[in-house]
Amino acid sequence: MAGGGFSRLPGGSVVVAVALPSPAGEGRRIRVLVHAANRARALTRLRNLGLRSVYLRGNSEPPTPDEITAVLHHPDGLIWRTAPDDVDELWHPIRALLRPARPA
Repeated sequence: MAGGGFSRLPGGSVVVAVALPSPAGEGRRIRVLVHAANRARALTRLRNLGLRSVYLRGNSEPPTPDEITAVLHHPDGLIWRTAPDDVDELWHPIRALLRPARPA
């Protein structure tokens, strides 16, 4: 998977950022941030949510300081947004991404 990386925090935990295809299938990507004790646990958290094909290869796009602040201030420590290049879009909790669509 391209577009991911991690940053180790002073306390020993890490923030992992990965880019995934949008579940809406519009050809767009989403950027997911996870705060965990280590990289393996961060990826396990995503896999346990049903995102089975999540891998981190390399550290080409580590989380920015603003992204680290955002994920550390979220109670779940797991957030996403659809347009990583659009600074006007707010971060969403992961449950908003995984919530089943409501019938019309």
